[in-house]
Amino acid sequence: MKILVIGNGAREHALAWKISQSKLATQIFVAPGNAGTSLDPMLKNISIQSTNLRKLLSFAVSEEIDLVIVGPEAPLLLGIVDVFRKAGIKIFGPTQAAAVLEGSKVFSKSFLVRHGIPTASYNDFTEVAPAVQYVREKGTPIVIKANGLASGKGVIIADTLKDAELAIRSILCEHIFGSAGNHIIVEEFLEGEEISFIVMVDGQNILPMATSQDYKRVGDKNTGLNTGGMGAYSPVRSVTDEMHQRIMTEIICPTVRGMMLEGAPYTGFLYAGLMIDCYKQIKVIEFNCRLGDPESQPIMLRLKSDLVDLCLSAINRELDQKSIIWDPRPAVGLVLASGGYPEKYIKGYKINGLSLSEKLGCKVFHAGTALRDGAIITDGGRVLCVAALGENMSEAKNHVYQVASLISWKDKIFRTDIADRV
Repeated sequence: MKILVIGNGAREHALAWKISQSKLATQIFVAPGNAGTSLDPMLKNISIQSTNLRKLLSFAVSEEIDLVIVGPEAPLLLGIVDVFRKAGIKIFGPTQAAAVLEGSKVFSKSFLVRHGIPTASYNDFTEVAPAVQYVREKGTPIVIKANGLASGKGVIIADTLKDAELAIRSILCEHIFGSAGNHIIVEEFLEGEEISFIVMVDGQNILPMATSQDYKRVGDKNTGLNTGGMGAYSPVRSVTDEMHQRIMTEIICPTVRGMMLEGAPYTGFLYAGLMIDCYKQIKVIEFNCRLGDPESQPIMLRLKSDLVDLCLSAINRELDQKSIIWDPRPAVGLVLASGGYPEKYIKGYKINGLSLSEKLGCKVFHAGTALRDGAIITDGGRVLCVAALGENMSEAKNHVYQVASLISWKDKIFRTDIADRV
């Protein structure tokens, strides 16, 4: 089969790498890809941006692509699945209508309330004054979220009323998240353990992926600004069999059923960001309509089943006939980022030490990288994700930090506490 992976991050590198292990795959394209996918002899980069649906469709038709797997959220919100389905091309991902679960936090919160799925109490606003008044009534800490897509950075936790008012004005008036912030959610601050619960869905049937946990803040001990994610590990030991079943019963199944009832059946990866409090109550923080990044990197390391076969089964609505085999060993993924991320940073620094890292049993997935004059250079905020398996979590963690110490460029940053106390 000819397979096209859409996207240019470490998630897409991990997907393409896993697809290359499938007996069903004969040729794998990545659009647009990055330096890592370019250097992999099993993969071929195509210089088409992930949001250029017209060119992507033209390429898929001319190359007679058999299966398309979409990584990032932006093309899903633009309706890439609808466009490719109409052209008769098999594509794994949610339709434009279903992807609104991630694309609009106002929609997803109201959806949760409509279907009795537990979430933080909230209100939504388009003007500053009523939003600030709501904060005064509810107290702090409190969470302010942009309604639309903001690359995982559209959430601000305000510890004081002053911080909350500043965040509200920054989003609604100064448009720090662009049009994504024309509408905001102000919601209850939840405390507990945050986990990523990702499943594959075929419209009705559900197949859970391995549990994972990511680290969203840029600094150690969860300090600093929110990012797209600075690291992750899998599995999450606190998600026992009993808790797993509760998550399926209380959150995932009602969500999939609700989307069917609302006329937008969900096919694709569905990511539920959950908070489990000290009383073992589960609440939804957010939905994503795709694999998490960086969660996908340790998850793909642990996946032993054929990913292509699973995606085809989902497209054919046959997930009820499938199960997934996982490597029992834990995995850790550590993001190496550009100094200044998630705010302003400089691109174009040469990356050293990558050849050494591959010899130490780790897999380095590329994100914001590019090739220039034969050298690999930084080309984004999150640059690389070093991932490794271990006989235990401590061993996996030691592997990734050992390799991270060998990779260098000017202003490299990373967290030092990924998978601590696990």
